[in-house]
Amino acid sequence: MMSNNVGSTDRIVRIALGVALLAFFVFGDGKAHWYGLLGLIPLITGTIGICPLYRVFGINTCPRKPG
Repeated sequence: MMSNNVGSTDRIVRIALGVALLAFFVFGDGKAHWYGLLGLIPLITGTIGICPLYRVFGINTCPRKPG
């Protein structure tokens, strides 16, 4: 099982960005509004707390666990 690598501040920013992009998809017009679906990526990674790209690059924004 993968451990979380996205910290709480990072998660809040990702979720907010994801919601904003999805709002662009819902309320935008023209062909460019489809780019709003990219908001699913930060929304999902922020919600589950795991970012595959962070794992590839060895980044971890979670606070260290004692021990």
